Amino acid sequence: MKRDQYEELLEPLEHELVAMARWAKAHGERICVLFEGRDTAGKGGTIKAISERINPRQLRVVALPKPSEMERTQWYFQRYVPHLPAAGEIVLFDRSWYNRAGVEKVMGFATDEQVEKFLHEVPTFEKLLVDDGIRLFKYWLSASQEAQEERFAERLEDPLKRWKLSPIDVASRTKYAEYSAAREAMFKATHTAHAPWTVVDYNDQKLGRLTLIRDLLDRLPDTQVADEPLDWPQLGHPPLTEEFDHIKPIPSFPVED
Repeated sequence: MKRDQYEELLEPLEHELVAMARWAKAHGERICVLFEGRDTAGKGGTIKAISERINPRQLRVVALPKPSEMERTQWYFQRYVPHLPAAGEIVLFDRSWYNRAGVEKVMGFATDEQVEKFLHEVPTFEKLLVDDGIRLFKYWLSASQEAQEERFAERLEDPLKRWKLSPIDVASRTKYAEYSAAREAMFKATHTAHAPWTVVDYNDQKLGRLTLIRDLLDRLPDTQVADEPLDWPQLGHPPLTEEFDHIKPIPSFPVED
């Protein structure tokens, strides 16, 4: 999809996302969205597209680092619970507790017993969240190995994207089939009526973003809430220019005419 077409189609969705945030605040809704998928699938770009127009005081993005030594001794879900949304909040998880069923399983960071225990417990954990009123959405961003390799190559060549590559990315490139098997086992155990998975084709990332955002908005009730009236008085004097007595602003960035 061309960028011009993508931006044209995204703009009305952005208005709906802002309306969704206003509705969540007005009604005390708690919205939690999990983004899962292979490396390079497009999680970061989608999260940016959703969050860009929403007040950052209301929307939080959670991307946890690897657990500390102390966190490894805790109940597995414990490190995620403090990041769940409060009333009026929207929380987007850039990877979530499903790390245990994916990268931790495939890369050997969790034992078979730990993975089995997680798959047994997570439907109950999510049932508690949903029963308490949290609106939980779980998205899997699907991309082929060919698309993944193209994106890895782009990151390798672009110094502004090189930071996205990690030793885990290098090690996981040869484990595409293993990740597929882990994903299917995860779906089988955790695709429930109260917290179903939604798979979105992300071989075209722009189209994938539009598809996911449209689906998310469609699964919420009517989010139309009127803007609160805002009394905007006149200044009563000509606009003033900011002046400094002690510290001068630095020179402006050089721009050629």
